[in-house]
Amino acid sequence: MKNKLKTSESPLRKTSAFRYGFGMFGTSIPINMFKSYAAVLYLTTLNLITSDQMSKIIFIYTFVDAIDNPIYGFLSDRTNTKWGKRRPWLLIGTPLLILSFIMFFNMPKGIQSNETQAYIYILLMYVLTGTLDSLINANYGALFPALFKTDEERAKTNAVRQVCQLLAMVISIVLTPVVTKAIGYGLTSIIYGVIAFVVILFMTFGCHEDIKEEQEAFENEEKPDLFKAIIALITNSKFWIFGFAGAFYSAAFALISQSVPFFVKYTLGLDSTMTAVMLAVVFGFALIGIVVFSALSKKVEIIKIWRLGFIVMAIGFIPLYFAKTLPFAIAVASIVGVGVAGCLISMDCIGAKIIDDDYAKHGVKREGILTSLIGVMNRLNGLYVSLGFKIMYSVYGFKNDEHPGTRPGDASRVLMCVLPLVALAFAGIFSMRLHFDEKKKCENIPEPVSEDE
Repeated sequence: MKNKLKTSESPLRKTSAFRYGFGMFGTSIPINMFKSYAAVLYLTTLNLITSDQMSKIIFIYTFVDAIDNPIYGFLSDRTNTKWGKRRPWLLIGTPLLILSFIMFFNMPKGIQSNETQAYIYILLMYVLTGTLDSLINANYGALFPALFKTDEERAKTNAVRQVCQLLAMVISIVLTPVVTKAIGYGLTSIIYGVIAFVVILFMTFGCHEDIKEEQEAFENEEKPDLFKAIIALITNSKFWIFGFAGAFYSAAFALISQSVPFFVKYTLGLDSTMTAVMLAVVFGFALIGIVVFSALSKKVEIIKIWRLGFIVMAIGFIPLYFAKTLPFAIAVASIVGVGVAGCLISMDCIGAKIIDDDYAKHGVKREGILTSLIGVMNRLNGLYVSLGFKIMYSVYGFKNDEHPGTRPGDASRVLMCVLPLVALAFAGIFSMRLHFDEKKKCENIPEPVSEDE
């Protein structure tokens, strides 16, 4: 007989791991198309800006994102409504995100004829879309440690999330070159935006926050303080180790999605539609890897899987540098995909452990702030990606498709292989320094009522 968590009103309904995890499908579709094809659209398709200007846009956005993440988390933690802490922000932020995402890929024709106006438009819409994505993910991410308390629940839920994320990537990254070739970037963004809108709201209305517990904590416990949270984290060595490892991994992953179109076109000398084939292999093997690593996590410490993911990814980039044909590149890309799976299945679970440690030490519920601060570290990958485009421009003379320089193949090879390999080497080194006491488990809590009871 299951123990039921009673409240004065009604039993707390248990949030479905599938419904929460499915939300990742919605949050991933717009941001992955946005991050992967922003440069492709404006550098090679429309030729409206240079790689140097793209570098500056990403650089500026990264600093804005470093500021907005903790602010969104702070506001979320301080929210107290009958709908919960996180859901109101998801309901407000989702339509705004989708609107800005669509506007980014649908620049007015009048602006395209003016280089200065085009650059300003791209900069503003890039920052706006990115910051609204931060708002959504700060609240979506904060729900994870709050709704799922045990390592077993988290491993199961995170496996669902990452499978949904990979499926979203197949659509928004792998299929996008084929879809946009048929209907264009503008209409593609509208279709993806509508899908994301429906999925995120479906997830939002299915997440059951413990409203009574949150209201009691809001009235009786110490209120989350942004500066105290920052101080607590910057004095926590685990945060820095995990943060830098995550930042370097995120940089490598961001470079993969953004550089494959350049690699396929300028290094392999193939049509842009072959981008879909290569990315399909990466994400296909990542999907298989998630199933394997999810099963392995029942027997092996999650942190070991995390470290293994970095090692496997790094190994894959070494032979990829020497690839000259698509079959060889695809074979090597499969290794990278398996490594991606190891990182995806473990990253959020380790972040949740750091949040658990903070609550055990300080007794303040501040999942939103902490999730956002951890996110700040991951989003520092923008500095590294910005550096990559700066190298393309300054070292190899690559401006855009009209002015690719004399060695575009070498430029794309560095962007696709060398920089990710260096980033993963640093990620692996940091991961070896992180340790948890695996004997300490999450606090046992009464099991909520399942949705079908």
